Amino acid sequence: MTANRPYVLILFYSRHGATRAMAERLAAGVEACPGIDARRRTVPAVSATCEAVAPEIPEEGAVYATLEDLRHCAGLAIGSPTRFGNMAAPLKHFIDGTSELWLGGALIDKPATAFTSTSSLHGGQETTLISMLLPLLHHGMVYAGLPYSEIELMQTAGGGTPYGASHLAGTRSDRPLDEQERSLAFAQGQRVARLALALEASRREAK
Repeated sequence: MTANRPYVLILFYSRHGATRAMAERLAAGVEACPGIDARRRTVPAVSATCEAVAPEIPEEGAVYATLEDLRHCAGLAIGSPTRFGNMAAPLKHFIDGTSELWLGGALIDKPATAFTSTSSLHGGQETTLISMLLPLLHHGMVYAGLPYSEIELMQTAGGGTPYGASHLAGTRSDRPLDEQERSLAFAQGQRVARLALALEASRREAK
């Protein structure tokens, strides 16, 4: 990552690794666009045990996100496994703590997108994506789904929706991303990166 270069924040929660694998594909799509980087960040799990304290730095993978990561991003991609048709509690907990950014309008006119993974084919992929869309709209972000110019949307037998990339992980969460899922996640990363560069240039011209 280059200092002072715009970046897309890839913000995700992953329990078994499927959503993390999607995040890597989106990041690859972002990094395929010249002039912009992908910044991978995760969120800690939440616990019903009041005494439970997570380490400040995860043992592996992406580090935990901060509000500053979100404040300064040029674009955002958020990902979560589904929990009864909704985003997972750890990601929602982080999003619920972004009122400071909302009050200052820090994310207005920045592009955003969402991605998800489910155990079953009809396990709530689309409702989970829409649940992640709602707070982004409240922040004034510009939502970018997947257009049907991505022909894999018409070919996939696993994940893939116009609301964002998705993945069928299987009941044991061990099914790898298939060809169509990988392609759609990559394309989604590219799209949000292109929009981030264009919208950032537009904001600079407006100043």
